[in-house]
Amino acid sequence: MKIITICGSLKFENEMKNVSEKLALEGNCVLSVVYPTKEKKKYTKEEIEIFRKEHLKKIDISNTIFVINKNGYIGESVRNEIEYAKNQNKEIIYLEENK
Repeated sequence: MKIITICGSLKFENEMKNVSEKLALEGNCVLSVVYPTKEKKKYTKEEIEIFRKEHLKKIDISNTIFVINKNGYIGESVRNEIEYAKNQNKEIIYLEENK
C-alpha cells in the first residue's frame, strides 16, 4: 500500500474524485485536496495559506503524488507542489503523459 496525495486544479474536481476512488480501491491510502464550500475570493489570505500548508503536509507523509494534469494543464500551485515533492524524492505520477 502506498500513501498517495492527489494534486491538481479544482477545475478537475471530478477527475480528482475518480482517480482517488480508483487508487483507494487498489488498496492505497489516498489524501486529496480540501474541496471548497465557498468561492475562492471569499477565503482570506490566511485561510488559503492554511490550505496550502496543509496540502504540503500531506505530501510530506506520502510516498507518491498523483498529478491531475488533464489536457496537459498544470497551474502554478500544482507546479510548486510538484517541485516540493521532487525536492523530497517523492514518486510523481501524472494522469496524462507530458507531451
